[in-house]
Amino acid sequence: MPRKRATIREVAQATGLSPAAVSYALRGLQVSEETIERVRAAAAELGYEADPIARALASGRSGMIGLLCGSLEDLWQQSLAVGISRGLREKDRYALILDAVGDPARERALAQQLRDQRVDGLIVQPIDPAAPFWRELCESVPVVAIGDSIGGTAGEVVFDNRRGVTLALEHLLSMGHRRVAVLTPTRASTPDRPADVHVTSEADRLGLDVELVTSGHGLAAATAAARELLAVKKPSAVFSFADSISYGVYAAARDLGLSIPGDVSVMGYDDHPMSGLLSPGLTTVDWNIDNIVRAAVELVAAAADGGARRRRVVQKPTLRERGSVARAT
Repeated sequence: MPRKRATIREVAQATGLSPAAVSYALRGLQVSEETIERVRAAAAELGYEADPIARALASGRSGMIGLLCGSLEDLWQQSLAVGISRGLREKDRYALILDAVGDPARERALAQQLRDQRVDGLIVQPIDPAAPFWRELCESVPVVAIGDSIGGTAGEVVFDNRRGVTLALEHLLSMGHRRVAVLTPTRASTPDRPADVHVTSEADRLGLDVELVTSGHGLAAATAAARELLAVKKPSAVFSFADSISYGVYAAARDLGLSIPGDVSVMGYDDHPMSGLLSPGLTTVDWNIDNIVRAAVELVAAAADGGARRRRVVQKPTLRERGSVARAT
């Protein structure tokens, strides 16, 4: 027969405290450290485990944080999801991870679904940060945005995309490249993403001939987009808004018999760990994923606990030079 679940009243009897005091101690609230240690020791000895359903009913909180990813075909976003889920677990919360597969309409539907499922908070990497529904959503659930700013959030970890784009384009220009193709996951329906806007303005400032080309994050989609580009346009360099897309450029170059960086230079935009294993290694823009994870988890945890102060963390990029960019001939 399975052992009966110990109750909070049994822990209270074992410690000589009230059930309310035991509840506070188990959550680390309003009691001394000595009491917390004594209650937790008794709970462990009795085999007490909090009933998550009862706790949710009593507190009005589920312990669940929604994590809405723009596209989990992007390997960097996969790493981000892993880091955030582990960070939330350390705070006794759980991540409910959903994938918008790069589709703004799906993103909206999933965001509303997470709200209706009464998650305690939502972390999102918005595909369409300018969509008007975000502000309405933020009124009913605490939202933390990663990457781009959206209206009404409880907190933001935004990328300094202007600096990131400038680092990439100035590096290519310093190596003599003037015809640059930019592969972006942005669709025609979401043309105002800040990184894409910065590419256009920085290209004008630097006197570069830049063409924006849409590409999916997945290897097959990125390879197809890059193959068509390299076979027809023949830019001297390709800058991708995700390392995952750059991997497709490597594959396309191989298929077409082109060498990197001899025939075409390649740059990425998030420094995924795989990028250093390529031959040649991928020159890319590093966003320090550990800092992003830490900041996003702290912000959403504070917002879910009722913290009213809105914080905005700006993540600065650094250039990671490897062998995929050569001087233009």
